[in-house]
Amino acid sequence: MSRIYLLPGLGADYRIFQNIDLQGHEVINISWVEPEKQDTLATFAHKLIKEFNILPDSILIGNSLGGMFAIEIAKKIKTDKVILISSIKTIKEAPLSFQLYKYIPLYHIVLTKLMGAARLIIKLIFGDMPKAEQDLFVSMLQNTSPVFIQWAKKAILNWDNETIPPNVYHIHGDKDNVLPHKRIKDVTIIKGGTHIMIFDRAKEINEWLKPILSA
Repeated sequence: MSRIYLLPGLGADYRIFQNIDLQGHEVINISWVEPEKQDTLATFAHKLIKEFNILPDSILIGNSLGGMFAIEIAKKIKTDKVILISSIKTIKEAPLSFQLYKYIPLYHIVLTKLMGAARLIIKLIFGDMPKAEQDLFVSMLQNTSPVFIQWAKKAILNWDNETIPPNVYHIHGDKDNVLPHKRIKDVTIIKGGTHIMIFDRAKEINEWLKPILSA
């Protein structure tokens, strides 16, 4: 039985993984602790290792922002596997818009103004979805610390990683408008998959995961 740590994306929690089949494994859900203002993704990853006792030779599964943290954790401790879903491995895979948002803070201003309208944010980023799914995503966003969200937006744009640790597996959708796949290398592409394919294309992701987890 493998020990698997799950790292969700920004504005999400362990529920984003609810359709992923991890039966037969020990699963530990990572939640976000409060960051210090000066924290980077790298220093925050170190805090997660300590807070959740992330042990060597474990498996990390990271979705979106969680994948970036998984990379940083794997740079600090020896992991069995690092599995990224709808994420990026290095700054070279980030969309070019990261540089624009980094120097022109319109992105921060718009999201901050909309934080009180969670449903509008969900629709703008992820598009239309059934009400039950929208309710879940709204709940996850509302349960995320505003302090963490504000810090993470800046930390993501300032991420400068260029190192890919061993045993990284990466799956991504070709319709992901949050982190477009064009610059991403060494990745399995899901046709029609969006940034929330971990939720609505879980069957295909589970088929891809099964041989990786059993290896």
